Amino acid sequence: MEATASHAAAHELTAPHIVTELPGPKARELIARDAVVASPSLTRAYPLVAESGSGMVVTDVDGNRFLDFAAGIAVCSTGHSHPKVVAAIKDQADRLIHIAATDFYEPRYTEFMERLASIAPFTEKARVFLTNSGTEAIEGAIKLARYHTHRSGIIAFEGGFHGRTMGALSLTNSKVKQRAGFGPLIPMVHHAPFPRIRSWREHSGGDGSAELAHLRDTIFGRQISPADVAAIVVEPIQGEGGYFPAPKSFMEGLRELCDEHGILLIADEIQSGMGRTGSWWAIDHTGVEPDILTTAKGIASGMPIGAFIARDSVWTWSPGAHGSTFAGNPICAAAGLATLDIIESEGITNATAMGARMRSGLERVAADVDSVRDIRGMGLMLGVEFDSHAT
Repeated sequence: MEATASHAAAHELTAPHIVTELPGPKARELIARDAVVASPSLTRAYPLVAESGSGMVVTDVDGNRFLDFAAGIAVCSTGHSHPKVVAAIKDQADRLIHIAATDFYEPRYTEFMERLASIAPFTEKARVFLTNSGTEAIEGAIKLARYHTHRSGIIAFEGGFHGRTMGALSLTNSKVKQRAGFGPLIPMVHHAPFPRIRSWREHSGGDGSAELAHLRDTIFGRQISPADVAAIVVEPIQGEGGYFPAPKSFMEGLRELCDEHGILLIADEIQSGMGRTGSWWAIDHTGVEPDILTTAKGIASGMPIGAFIARDSVWTWSPGAHGSTFAGNPICAAAGLATLDIIESEGITNATAMGARMRSGLERVAADVDSVRDIRGMGLMLGVEFDSHAT
């Protein structure tokens, strides 16, 4: 579901609206062609062949319309094809499509960094590095943390997802099939348990204190010295891991551990950021300041761009230590600026209001459904847990 409201109201289409069997004839024909040329690694959750989108409605090649409650995996923060974003993309494409920001300067690139720095959850001044994706943002954050601390160790969490390139994949701990066959991954990465708290139908999972004790006593006590750890990387709300929000006390405990041992705290807000939870960042709800933050997905309404943002004092690397040919592409940056404008004017308050409305509706519908185990999340980052995948 999109995090903003005006586009949906202005371009409302009736959905769901099904006019053929599913998948329809045009969809089946394209799916057959796709099977010949596409990588078999793509899982393709549903045989949907999208033709167009408006607001939270996606229309397939056969004219069937669907409600997109996934928002393109939290990417379409302003809905599909928001007119202000489309206009910004068209205007920028008419002026300049690409220039390598590693070597030159470009107004949209700088302005987008300024805007991201202005909403960063730091008391200290922030600096920004733009990337092409969330995975690249994680890779850059790992490099910056290792460079700044002169340490190699990284702590990530069970159930976490941080991307699929080799460094990010080493942190990912979501599904075996995502890691199988690609080893050896980067060394000195350790995974600690993440609080899995259920509070709707059952009350289980504690408050995160047991997980903090495991990190301190087992990870730091038996597996790696905290003096060798560069960073702890955490999703304030685990996405693929099950939409589990980290308790405030758990995040505070991580901050204390990092401060005690000179470790950097990296908040992975790639899925939870950009106003989706009712604040710019999910970590805002805890009052904890990270040292580095990664963002992507909803940052530009579907255009491929991300960023890692860090406190000014962390940027101790020298010119040439990191760069990218395409990152901060002018069209993507223009889309990002338009997205920030829309979210600032309407998105954050809408995410809070619509999230409460959606959660209330889900709880009402699920009250008599025994197979629903839990409903959890924050704002419009909500998940429903069933007893089994078969359900």
